Amino acid sequence: MTEKTTRRDFLMTSAAAAGGIVGTAALQQNLISSAKPAVQNSTDTAKPTATIPERALGRTGIKVPIFGLGGAGQTPLSWEGAEADAVAIIQRALELDIRYFDTAANYGPSEDYLGKVLPPHRSSLFLASKTDARDRDGAWRELERSLKRLKTDYLNLWQMHHVSFQEELDTIFGSNGAIQALEEAIQQKLVRFSGITGHHEPAVIAEGLRRYPFHTTLIPVNAADKHHPRPFLPVVLPIAQQQNVGVIAMKVPAYGRLFKPGGLDGMHQALGYVMSQPGVQCCVIAAETVAQLEHNISVAQAFQPLSAQELAAIEQRTAAVWEDNTFFRAWH
Repeated sequence: MTEKTTRRDFLMTSAAAAGGIVGTAALQQNLISSAKPAVQNSTDTAKPTATIPERALGRTGIKVPIFGLGGAGQTPLSWEGAEADAVAIIQRALELDIRYFDTAANYGPSEDYLGKVLPPHRSSLFLASKTDARDRDGAWRELERSLKRLKTDYLNLWQMHHVSFQEELDTIFGSNGAIQALEEAIQQKLVRFSGITGHHEPAVIAEGLRRYPFHTTLIPVNAADKHHPRPFLPVVLPIAQQQNVGVIAMKVPAYGRLFKPGGLDGMHQALGYVMSQPGVQCCVIAAETVAQLEHNISVAQAFQPLSAQELAAIEQRTAAVWEDNTFFRAWH
C-alpha cells in the first residue's frame, strides 16, 4: 500500500466516523449554483429574503455568492470558548443562503465550529480552508486535521496561506515543498481547487500566480488600500485576469476601521466599492454578531455596481485615513 493510498484511507475513515458526510462523488457535481441549504428552524421568523448575486469564480466553472462568511478576525468563529455564539452565526448564515465559508488551519477553533454545523449541508456549500505550512509533510498534516475538524472528505478550495516573502515561494515550490501536498490532494480528490493568499506584499502574490496555475487568490481589496504605496489590485489583477484566476477580496471593511469618523458611511460603501472592481468575483467578511451578519447579507443582496463617480468619491474619503485602514499591511 502506497503512502498516498494510506493517507486517503485514513481520511475517508476519519470522515465517515464523524457522520453526516457526503461522499467524494459530490466533488464531481456542480451544485454550488443550484442547490440551497435546506435549513429548518421552527423558531426562525425571518421574512423571505432576496438572493445574493453570484459570479463565476475565475476558471473554476463554479458560481459563488459575492459574499462569503469569514472564519477569522472580529468573530466568535475564531475565539476559544465562544462555541454558542459561533454556531448561532453559522446557522444564521445558512438560513440566509450563505454557501461560501472561509476558514484556515490556524484560525483557532474556527474549523471545529464549522464542523459542528455544516456537514448536513455539505453538498451545496463552497468550503475553503488554508495551510501556512511551507513543506509537503507539514501541509499534509494540516490538511488531514482540517478535514477531520470540518467533518468532510474534501475541500472545494485549499489555499497556501499568507504568503509574504519570496523565500516562502522558493520553499513552497522547492523540493518537498507544500505544492506537492496540494497536487497530491487534488489527485486524490481531497481538494478540488488551489489558491494562494497574502496581505503584505502584492508582488509576492503576483509571482506566485506566475509560478503556478492557482485557481484563486485571496487578497486585500478596499478603498484605503488604493492609497498604499504598494496597492494590491494594480499588481495582482492583471496577472489574475490574464490567467482567469478567481479574485476573492478580504479586509473589505478593514476590521471596521473604515467606518471611523472621516471614513466611509457603512458596509454599503465598503462592499459596494470592492464588488464594483472589475475582476473581483467575491469577498469574505467575518461577523461579530448575528445582527451584524444579517446587516452585511442585506447589503450584499442589495448590491448594485457603483459608478465611476461614486467609486472616486469613496476613494477620496479614504485618502486621509488610509494608513489606519491598511494596518494589516504593516510588519509588527
